[in-house]
Amino acid sequence: MNSHLINIGTYLPDGRINNLERLEEFGVDEDFIVKKTGVVSVSRKAEDETAVSMCLKAWEQLLAKEPTAAEGIDALIVVSQNPDSNIPHTSAILHGRLELPKNCLTFDISLGCSGFVAALATMDGLITSGTIKRGLIFTCDPYSVVVDEHDKGTALLFGDGAAVALVGDQGSFRIGSFDFGTIGKNGHYLKTVDGCLEMRGNAIFNFAATSVPKSIQTVLDASALSVEDIDLFALHQGSRYIVETIAKRMKLPIEKAPFVAAEYGNVVSSSIPFILEPYIDNHDVDNVVICGFGVGLSWTTSLLTRVK
Repeated sequence: MNSHLINIGTYLPDGRINNLERLEEFGVDEDFIVKKTGVVSVSRKAEDETAVSMCLKAWEQLLAKEPTAAEGIDALIVVSQNPDSNIPHTSAILHGRLELPKNCLTFDISLGCSGFVAALATMDGLITSGTIKRGLIFTCDPYSVVVDEHDKGTALLFGDGAAVALVGDQGSFRIGSFDFGTIGKNGHYLKTVDGCLEMRGNAIFNFAATSVPKSIQTVLDASALSVEDIDLFALHQGSRYIVETIAKRMKLPIEKAPFVAAEYGNVVSSSIPFILEPYIDNHDVDNVVICGFGVGLSWTTSLLTRVK
């Protein structure tokens, strides 16, 4: 039995902080914002918005496209490192709000930038083993709750957002092989200290620039495909410079590895669903490589192939 990505719903809060208005504060110029980080503005949730409420907004968008999305759900996974609470787990709260059946597995995954693809691997295992038939993956990691707005290394990059992916035993894209890894000894390059995010940007960049191309090539080799066979490389939107560096190292046409987060920033585990959502019904795109990388330090890569 194969697993498939069926559809995606997304949500961005209305709040924005314009990075071009903070050039003097951070001692940077417009080129640094536009050409290096690529993030012109970062999205910010309202004070009364929570991880759960943002997930429910993404769910509303998914329902508008897939009115039967709640039917037959056997599992619900939430990916977040900044949940509203640890007890009860966020997936259980959403299970109750969505009024899903009792016979439904729910659990949270505490993982950041590689979290969506890792959750997809988890759901793939449940479906291909015959344990479940349909599941939901919610991603919501409001880093604004841990970002110091006066820290140039993080305040100019991270945005808030949420997404939900419907996965099942049949659907739009067949989920292929996975490659994943962790370099835990370097996990301190991206960490929270006293509730505040700290990041060694150069170290994260070097990690991504070396690990991601190898991981992508591993998945391509396992799938007997070449770079030329891939229509879209949905890479985690760490920054424009990271995405473009990976594309150059793999000799990808830049249009195949787009940076799309200029108006909202790095939304962590939701970044790949945000890239994928417009392509669900775009039948010009058949083969898609997805790769999440970052906190851990970790990465997870997979291949999506359109069902004809």
